Amino acid sequence: MTKNKQGSVAAEIKADGSFKRQKNRFDTPFGFGEGELPVETGRYRLLWSAVCPWAHRSVIVRRILGLEEVISLGTASPMRPKLPHVDWEFSLDENGVDPVLGIRYMSEIYKNADPDYSGRPTVPVMVDVKGEKAVNNDYFKLTNYLETVWSPFHKENAPELYPESLREEIDALNDVIFHDVNNGVYKCGFAQSQEAYEMAYDTLFARLDELDERLSKKRFLFGDYITDADVRLYATLIRFDAAYYAAFKTNRNRIVDFPNLWGYLRDLYQTPGFGDTTDFDAIKRHYHLSNHIASNDQKGHNSILPKGPDLSGLHSQHNRQEISKKAEKFILKGE
Repeated sequence: MTKNKQGSVAAEIKADGSFKRQKNRFDTPFGFGEGELPVETGRYRLLWSAVCPWAHRSVIVRRILGLEEVISLGTASPMRPKLPHVDWEFSLDENGVDPVLGIRYMSEIYKNADPDYSGRPTVPVMVDVKGEKAVNNDYFKLTNYLETVWSPFHKENAPELYPESLREEIDALNDVIFHDVNNGVYKCGFAQSQEAYEMAYDTLFARLDELDERLSKKRFLFGDYITDADVRLYATLIRFDAAYYAAFKTNRNRIVDFPNLWGYLRDLYQTPGFGDTTDFDAIKRHYHLSNHIASNDQKGHNSILPKGPDLSGLHSQHNRQEISKKAEKFILKGE
């Protein structure tokens, strides 16, 4: 088991060997009320790494809603730095520092906000550029903030990803997807006992089977239009065959083996905002070569990057529009 040191995952492994993700430290909501983070153009910088599904979904929503000129984006390397603690670094940028914040490591932003912060510095994180400090790393609610209180800055005719009439249902499904699928793959990959691994594995594939059946009758999770729930599911599905299947031992089926999930994934991948924000090279390098949070003391899998899988099928015809009978241009409600 990983040693208990600053930024390690030891505290996230329970006595039975199962993985329980750390809580978010900075969860002040965005809004217009007292004590909330003010919604202002140019004030915040979203930090992410293209490998991270939690961060990816925020970047997808940012692009779909037209917030790219409102909230700037900083990108960390897919490879973790060789440090005594888990971190992200900005080695992709000139001189190895973020050009706006001037930081080399993600932990600097967290320490600026709380000098006593001892957890893992995670992505996504919204940074107040004025104070150069982390203000919100609540990945579970961040897309919802972008979809609601950030609406004054949405592009003209921006789609409704979180329609008020469906929010209760979307929230309920998002919770299930989070525990069983989004975090479910990590429960498999980071399990420290056979029993914990097999329990997570069985739960994951039972849920994927249910979702595959659901999508046999609906083009998207809630019908004819893409919602926040689809963004969240996509972020895991698109990494599944390239990373989780082998690296996290989630190997009962690939997504390409599911008749409806596979068509659904192709449908989303070919939608602007999804495939064009997906970086398979970064994803594969991180999960197969880089240190990850469950084994920061170890090197990646013998430093060999897998050649496969063949991902060209993502560009193939999916015919999912036949389920809803709606034209392609209307899959984002409101556009």
